[in-house]
Amino acid sequence: MPPPPFTTAISDVHEDRIVIRGHDLCADLIGRMGFTEFFLLLLLGKSPDAVLVRATDAALLAIAEHGFVPSIQAARMTLAGAPEAIQGAVAAGLLGAGSVVLGASEVAGRLLAEVASDAEGNDVDTAAREALAALRAAKKPLPGFGHPTHRKGDPRAARLVALAHEWGVAGRHIAALAALERHVEPVYGRALPVNVSVAIPALLLDCGYPADALKGIPLLARCASLIAHIAEEGGRRLGFRLADAAIADLAYDGPAEASRP
Repeated sequence: MPPPPFTTAISDVHEDRIVIRGHDLCADLIGRMGFTEFFLLLLLGKSPDAVLVRATDAALLAIAEHGFVPSIQAARMTLAGAPEAIQGAVAAGLLGAGSVVLGASEVAGRLLAEVASDAEGNDVDTAAREALAALRAAKKPLPGFGHPTHRKGDPRAARLVALAHEWGVAGRHIAALAALERHVEPVYGRALPVNVSVAIPALLLDCGYPADALKGIPLLARCASLIAHIAEEGGRRLGFRLADAAIADLAYDGPAEASRP
């Protein structure tokens, strides 16, 4: 018999059991494994070590909730219009996760990896300075630096970097972040403090998390927050109030209304 045309290494479902990455879901995993560890098992194909589980937990907590950011507003306003579609509200909240808001960890991770790689044939300060200069010359955004609220420094970033040192896992990506931080002001001419979106990949990449799945961290984390906001929305009805507030602050500057005969 020829092999099936498509294969997957993640799961195999049978009438009497479900196999996940070689483990019986009910006998081996449910009640024995936490969700973060299970997520990493799904992602990596093997049981993660305790350091990676702890680092991933920390990163998920750091990015899950941050007030009435665009993703939360989008979800609550969507639920206001379609209260029967909780899944639609969650999806609406995630659709705006891009290179600027929520998804910046992926872009920042690439920058850290570039600096860490270039530092192998050079010193890390030179690699960081050259990377920053190239971004500025190209007029590209600098991912993971500056924040409209945490203007003097993002406490979440400081905590994640501190944990990397406390746990003894700080490696070349944390070193790359420190070098970038040292040279941001000389290159850009102004202080741009580190924010959580670059601290997350610095910690996780040094713990062995796969770079191509970095965007999954804010997406997975924000789902938890979106569900909480959606649950609260049922009793507080803030979605329509957000819309009313936007209308109240909106001024029309189009053509004057045509006179009527």
